[in-house]
Amino acid sequence: MRIMVTGGAGYIGSVITLRLLEAGHDVVVYDDLSRGHRSAVSPDAELVVGDVRDADLLTTTLTGRRCTAVVHMAALAEVAESVARPDLYADVNTGGTRSLARAARSSGVERVVFSSTAAVYGVPDEMPIDESATLAPSNPYGETKLAAEHVLNGFAGDLGLATLRYFNACGAAGGCGEDHRPESHLIPLALRAARDGRVLSVFGRDYPTPDGTCIRDYVHVADLADAHLLALERLPECAGAYNLGTSDGDSVLAVVRAVESVTGLHLTTQVEDRRPGDPPILVAANDRAARRLGWRPRRDLSDAVADAWDWMQEYPEGYPD
Repeated sequence: MRIMVTGGAGYIGSVITLRLLEAGHDVVVYDDLSRGHRSAVSPDAELVVGDVRDADLLTTTLTGRRCTAVVHMAALAEVAESVARPDLYADVNTGGTRSLARAARSSGVERVVFSSTAAVYGVPDEMPIDESATLAPSNPYGETKLAAEHVLNGFAGDLGLATLRYFNACGAAGGCGEDHRPESHLIPLALRAARDGRVLSVFGRDYPTPDGTCIRDYVHVADLADAHLLALERLPECAGAYNLGTSDGDSVLAVVRAVESVTGLHLTTQVEDRRPGDPPILVAANDRAARRLGWRPRRDLSDAVADAWDWMQEYPEGYPD
C-alpha cells in the first residue's frame, strides 16, 4: 500500500512510519512539525509539511501520491494544555479529523487507522477497561478525541476504519524516541532525573494499590506500531475500536525500580500530594485486539526503559531540530 501517516514526525508516528516501511509499504508523512521533529522522519519516507486542518492540501497530497490508506496520528495530546486551551484542541483534534475524513473520502482512500486514546473512557468503574466501557472523557483532550472518533464513524460507510485507543506509550525503536517539549511522561522524566542527579516527584503514596502509587498500562511504542500494521493489513474485516494495553500495568515505583536497574544509577524520589483527578489504576483489557487483530504486546516495562535509555544516550538533548 501507499500510506499517508499524519503526524508521522511525532513520537509514535515516526516509529509507525518505520514499521510500515519495513513491511514493504510506501509512506508519505504529513506533519506541520509544530510538535514533531524533521529528523525523526525516515529518509525512506516522503515528508509533506502541512496543517491537518488544511483539507485542500490533504486532498492534493492524497490524490497526487495515490494513497489508498491513512494512519491518522496528527493531534495535540497534553491534558493540561487542553484544559487551558480547549478551543485549540477542538480545532486541531476534531476539526483536523473532519478535514482528513473529507479529504480521504474524496481521494479514494479505502482504509483509515485512527490514533485514539484511553482518555475517551475518563475514569471507568471497572478494571481492566474493555471496549464496552462507558465513554465519558474527563478533560478536553479526551473529549476532542472522542468527537474525532464520531467524525470518522460518520464516514465509516465509505472507509474501512479501525480505531486504536492507546494507553501509555513508552520506549524507543529504530532510532526514534520520546522528545516532547516540555516533557510530561514518567519514563523519560525518570531517566533524565537519574542521569542528571535530580529528584523525581511521585504524586501520591496512599493509593489503594500494592505499593501505594498509581498503576498505569505502559505499552512499548514498537508494539503499538505492530498493531497499526496489523489493522491496516486486515481492514476492512477488522473494522472497529480496540484497546491497546498489557492487561496488568505497572506502578510508579515499579518504573523507578526499572530505571535504576537499567541505568545502574540511584533515582531519588520525593513524595508530593496527589494530583487532582488521578485515578489509582488505569489498565486495558486487550482481548479484542488479540482475537481480531492477532495482537498482544511482546515487550515489557524493562524493555521499554532499556530502549528509551539507549535512545537518550544517542540524543542526550533530544532531537537537534
